[in-house]
Amino acid sequence: MKKIIWGFFCALLLAAGISARAEEAEGRGAERQTEELTLYAMSAALLDADTGRVLYGKNADTPMAMASTTKIMTCIVVLENVSPEETLTVSAYAASMPKVKLYIKQGEEYTVGDLLYSLMLESHNDSAVALAEYVGKRLLPGELAEKPTEQFTAEESRQAVAAFAGLMNKKAVEIGCTDSWFITPNGLDATQEFTLKDGTVIQKEHCTTAAELARIMAYCIRESPERERFLEITGKEAYAFGANGRSYSCVNHNAFLNMMEGALSGKTGFTNKAGYCYVGSLERDGRTFVVALLACGWPNNKSYKWSDTRELMQYGIENYFFRSFSEEGVAFDENLLRRITVLNGQTELLGGVAGTEVKLAGNAEEEGGPADCRREGLLLRADEEITVEYSQEEVLTAPVEAGRKVGEVLYSVDGTVYKKQSIVTVSEVRRIDLRWCLEQVLDRFLILPLPEARLFQTERPGTEQ
Repeated sequence: MKKIIWGFFCALLLAAGISARAEEAEGRGAERQTEELTLYAMSAALLDADTGRVLYGKNADTPMAMASTTKIMTCIVVLENVSPEETLTVSAYAASMPKVKLYIKQGEEYTVGDLLYSLMLESHNDSAVALAEYVGKRLLPGELAEKPTEQFTAEESRQAVAAFAGLMNKKAVEIGCTDSWFITPNGLDATQEFTLKDGTVIQKEHCTTAAELARIMAYCIRESPERERFLEITGKEAYAFGANGRSYSCVNHNAFLNMMEGALSGKTGFTNKAGYCYVGSLERDGRTFVVALLACGWPNNKSYKWSDTRELMQYGIENYFFRSFSEEGVAFDENLLRRITVLNGQTELLGGVAGTEVKLAGNAEEEGGPADCRREGLLLRADEEITVEYSQEEVLTAPVEAGRKVGEVLYSVDGTVYKKQSIVTVSEVRRIDLRWCLEQVLDRFLILPLPEARLFQTERPGTEQ
């Protein structure tokens, strides 16, 4: 009896140990996904710029102030709306902006291109407003749109800046950033009040999330038609220009450009509310990573953003590698596609069963997930797998056109779809109609042997049949 009891007790211990190890193995993937890196930032995101997939996040979807990292959106909106060679005139309102500033003066003229370097290298707040006014005034009512900017009142300048902020918010939505709200072009903290139809007053703050800030940067360097110009400006170490009888020299404050091989672009930011912020990008071995940091320390912790950026970039480089959707073991097996029966469809022979073969669409519909897939694969950790699922209709009703979508193949990771590919019909199937029925009858009639066919002929006396 003692042996039996002792054996039962040992079995329980062994089962508990196996269960614990199984739970540990089952949760290992999740543990790696939420692995706690040593980060100072209160909010952080590591993004694959080619797919928009967040590879690592810490409070990545929490809206927060973002300070001068705002200026990447300002820069790309300006580049997409006006030419760098155009000349603008400074308003009193733009000249009144607080430090950090270029110290432009009311009535002075500058090229858009020169002020873009001032904006992105030195983060000048007055340059940001001058650029925003120049683009935004075009959206104002007739007389204001034609009025010289140097003659603007402060209120008219604010209207022009608000119009520009509208373009920033429109662009954010186009990119897929629905938790971002832009009020200022320079990133200074601001709050906006709105009155709803029922009289309720709501407030919105100038903010974004780490994940969306990273997506904005990914758009700037990968998708925008002005991406090359953006990279040229933000990657410049220094820029000098002359205007209004003065000489200016701008030095790039993005120290990350010289920290890691493959560094592409970036923007720093700081306000008392936002703390130190940063967004930067790196390209190496065919992989492009973006890091966004919000509230990454306050004075005297100015260097925290650089250590966090390096740690996140290194994490991406060491852990994420490209896997193709078409590689062996991942690609969808087209032998699983089935012919579809078509009810009420015409066939070559009366009494046949109508149907159509199906195939994968020639051009994959790369949609779904947080952003459109821009490559035929994903950056994955070793413990991650691409799941392939498909669905297809069993029966259709005529008429059916060739190329009609009848199913789709989904490629996903952890429940998020990163690629969709349509299953379409190969051939057209027409509906049975009176004409088809008559044709079938005539075909059967015409193939009767000649002697039998004579039974249907009418003979006339005296005529040769």
